[in-house]
Amino acid sequence: MERTTAGWGSGLLGVIIFSGSLPATRLAVADLTPLFVTSGRAVIAALLGAAFLMALRQARPARSNLIPLAIVSVGVVVGFPLLTGLALQHITAAHSVVFVGLLPLSTAIFGVLRGGERPKAAFWVFSTIGAAVVAGFALCNSGGGSLTGDVLMVAAIVLCGLGYAEGALLSRRLGGWQVISWALLLSLPIMVALTIATMPANFTDVGWHAWSGFAYVSVFSMMLGFVFWYRGLAVGGIAGVGQLQLLQPFFGLVLSAVVLGETVAWTMVASTVIVILCVAGAKRLS
Repeated sequence: MERTTAGWGSGLLGVIIFSGSLPATRLAVADLTPLFVTSGRAVIAALLGAAFLMALRQARPARSNLIPLAIVSVGVVVGFPLLTGLALQHITAAHSVVFVGLLPLSTAIFGVLRGGERPKAAFWVFSTIGAAVVAGFALCNSGGGSLTGDVLMVAAIVLCGLGYAEGALLSRRLGGWQVISWALLLSLPIMVALTIATMPANFTDVGWHAWSGFAYVSVFSMMLGFVFWYRGLAVGGIAGVGQLQLLQPFFGLVLSAVVLGETVAWTMVASTVIVILCVAGAKRLS
């Protein structure tokens, strides 16, 4: 019971950190190319991870862990950041919430396929209802969609769910922050080359809003969020803790209200209550 509670608490911290990822990415790709944002954030996070690994004298992962680490890299280091960056050139950050609402289902499905978890049938009912509520809320409160952006977001959600599930399994052997650190280092040579090839011709042409968004996704979204998230999935269960992602869009809207002074509609409050009930039900039955 204590491990489960600790896992859900750690996962919640990860979700809160991730809630700023899509808005920050939208800021970054306003002046920077999606390829530079994807590769540059990975390079910065990899350097942070390398510093932690060396300072704490972590042993290298066994060869048997290299393929799972590569899957994590493809899913969350390259796939999700790049595809969402490309998508957000065609759709608004608000519209992307529709697809974030599907991420818990994607994570749970891969948790079953890759992790052998077997949630109860009622779990899938709560999970589906929660995803439908988030998607319905987003569709009713956002515009700015396009077929290209939607397809890219679907692909991003599939890869991200795979990366989350695979990383959670590895975290049980290597530790949460170690997994994302090694995954980042595995992709570092390619990411360095891409960063050099896609860097802006003139850095002064890039506004501070874009740099602030880039800094957030590099340090928080690409590194610190995963420290809590992978630990939460590993300790509390992939399918169950993954349902916390249903709260991510609403955390993002709360941040918008506090930081930007945007209005919080009553529909957001009502939707949040329903989602919280679904997450509680999924927790109980996962």
